[in-house]
Amino acid sequence: MIKAVSFDFYNTLVRFWPPLEEIQQAACHELGLTVREEAIIRGYAVADVLFNRENEDRPLSNRSEEDRLEFFGRYEQLILETAGVAVTMDLAQRVWKLAMSVPKDFIPFNDVVPALEQLREAGYKVGVITNLRRDLGELCRQVGLSPYLDFMVSSEEVGMEKPHPPIFMAALKRVGAKPEEVVHVGDQLRSDVLGAQGVGMRAVLIDRSGYGPDAVDCPKIAGLSELSQILEGLS
Repeated sequence: MIKAVSFDFYNTLVRFWPPLEEIQQAACHELGLTVREEAIIRGYAVADVLFNRENEDRPLSNRSEEDRLEFFGRYEQLILETAGVAVTMDLAQRVWKLAMSVPKDFIPFNDVVPALEQLREAGYKVGVITNLRRDLGELCRQVGLSPYLDFMVSSEEVGMEKPHPPIFMAALKRVGAKPEEVVHVGDQLRSDVLGAQGVGMRAVLIDRSGYGPDAVDCPKIAGLSELSQILEGLS
């Protein structure tokens, strides 16, 4: 019986506002590059796999400024190459710096609050498991999600990133449930799906962009409005 549902935070519950693809397109235009927003969305889907893989064992927040710039240059190159625009490392870093200089906030996707309300009403415990090294309680309060959450676990407090077991085990302890009684929902195949399955949890892959990976031995959804039906099938 499923007793709890945990969620990844970024790209599962929240996104940036203004949208990153709009910021990227504007930065590219500023530097003489023409690229479509839809192509940038596809580029992010590919580059975010690299981001999560790199962040897994050597968190970017712990790296030097020089190392972070080198990584994000490669990250930006992959975004643009996937979008059909090949750029040098120097130009990629310039695009990245310009895009990152734009102020932005997190906002929930439109389907998040209704989905969380529905889960709570159905009797599930609801929480967040994230690699974001931020004050998660304050962040959830700022975006208006705190009233709908029963537990929150971040890599900041655990000291390990997804997909490593300790962060998932900390969530299981926090919610007081067995692994098979918890479903984790996230957008990354390795960090979220394989990480959760590695400790015995159930997993659901969410692909909001339509450019994510194929699901491996788990359900795949395009939005949280589809989650209740999936949970009924897993219970």
